[in-house]
Amino acid sequence: MLNFKPLTISDKNIFDKYLDPYNYETSEYSFTNLFIWRKACDIQYAIFDDALIIKKTDFNGSYHFMQPIGYRKENLKNIVDTLVENKKNFQLEYLFKDIEEEFIKDLLNIYGDGFFTILEDRDNFDYIYESKSLISLSGKKLHKKKNNYNHFIKNYNYETSPITAELIQPCIKAAREWCHRHICKGYLLYELKAIEELLKNNSVLNFKGMVVFVDGKISAFTIGEKVNQNMVIIHIEKADSDIRGLYNFINKVFVEAYFSDVPYINREQDLGIEGLRSAKESYVPIKLAKKFIIQ
Repeated sequence: MLNFKPLTISDKNIFDKYLDPYNYETSEYSFTNLFIWRKACDIQYAIFDDALIIKKTDFNGSYHFMQPIGYRKENLKNIVDTLVENKKNFQLEYLFKDIEEEFIKDLLNIYGDGFFTILEDRDNFDYIYESKSLISLSGKKLHKKKNNYNHFIKNYNYETSPITAELIQPCIKAAREWCHRHICKGYLLYELKAIEELLKNNSVLNFKGMVVFVDGKISAFTIGEKVNQNMVIIHIEKADSDIRGLYNFINKVFVEAYFSDVPYINREQDLGIEGLRSAKESYVPIKLAKKFIIQ
């Protein structure tokens, strides 16, 4: 049986060795994401046949492996056969989850059609946008977003700031207040813990953040990470929903100020939450980055 150990911040160099050469499209394979959700998802890892193997649970408590990172086509069968055996030993519900399309192609080349059951995981598709579209808010479909943005800048006394060391604790305090205002349990509590982990480890994790003050009070903040030359992942975006246009403002201005030179913005999945899906679709993604489950 493979020997897994819990992920810690000191493992970043190990993960970077495997993840940096891998041009992933989905948010699951960012070290930052893995680290900040490590407790909520019980993320553990092992190294086998010079590949990084990650074991975790989803928010329904179903354990699985992520796709192995750093495999070669000549050793993939040995890795997968070993994971099939470990699936039985660990009594996992799925063999793989969070799978990208390229891995499926490699898998099918070895095992052929019908050997595994492969399912699309729609609730976990990532939303990919063109940065120029989020910045300009041009076009009929984004007209309402632009109106809300304009309403905010015309009617509120605001200023923006990078998230500096001095703003770490105030942002955590604001996040806690927002969470408790919305019954802080379940996913919202997990998200709060992820925000705290992200901010407290700002000196190690590679991200940029921005705060919006309205009338001198922290009313919104967001955090994003450039993961390669083509893509930024927005890890966190929190705002006072009572302030009309604030979400539209922070969405637009953060990309404009920090990531205008990166063509694509990944705003992660909707988790099957109806309101979140509607909000993400309303920004007109250029594509959905698919993820799959393999049983």
